[in-house]
Amino acid sequence: MTADKKHSLLTDEELEWSDVAANCRMNREREITGTNSYTADLKLNPLEFLQERISAGQTVRWLDLCCGSGRALIQAHDYFQQQGLESQIQILGVDLVNLFLPAPDSSDTFRLQTASLHDWTTEERFDLITCVHGLHYVGDKLSLLARAASWLTSEGLFLAHLDLENLQTVEGTWSAAAKREFLRRRFFKYHMRTHLVSCEGQHAVTFPCRYAGASDQAGPNFTGQPAVNSFYTLQETD
Repeated sequence: MTADKKHSLLTDEELEWSDVAANCRMNREREITGTNSYTADLKLNPLEFLQERISAGQTVRWLDLCCGSGRALIQAHDYFQQQGLESQIQILGVDLVNLFLPAPDSSDTFRLQTASLHDWTTEERFDLITCVHGLHYVGDKLSLLARAASWLTSEGLFLAHLDLENLQTVEGTWSAAAKREFLRRRFFKYHMRTHLVSCEGQHAVTFPCRYAGASDQAGPNFTGQPAVNSFYTLQETD
């Protein structure tokens, strides 16, 4: 699909009313570990990652973008509480829709927040930032990647699912290899087999492109679920 008619693209506000962006099947029931879990999808166990940081004497922070019902985060909070480590970890989940499960009454260490990730920002810094299949429904995906990189600590890790097919240019001439190189030059690694994009350490990222809008008519991506294509006008060639 190419964006030959600019007016056919959706603004962020229009996209958030789309049935595709409001998809509730992707991240509502996912747990922290097990078959249908963050651990399985991210190829990383957040509990082990965070506990290792705690063992180094740190107070650690985990930000989960597009957290769905918050089920996995609640399970993680319960785990660290059982380990007697609740005071050493802060967990924040953000989602567009308030369909959260009942959350622990612990505002200092556990928060679930309703907000649009198209413009949400924070002054906090995080040791781990995850986005499990949430980028599929975001309009300006590159903006969120850049902001996430700025929210990391110096040794923090960002990890999210991304289908390169959902990144497009208005002209429709952006190859997968060029997209990988475009990301690599701005501190992001892309893993083709797992469809995971990652960034290590805090970075100030500026992508040389202009966001043109999004389409909710992309059809299914690698997940088998309908996704959102994000369109850009590149301002320089890598």
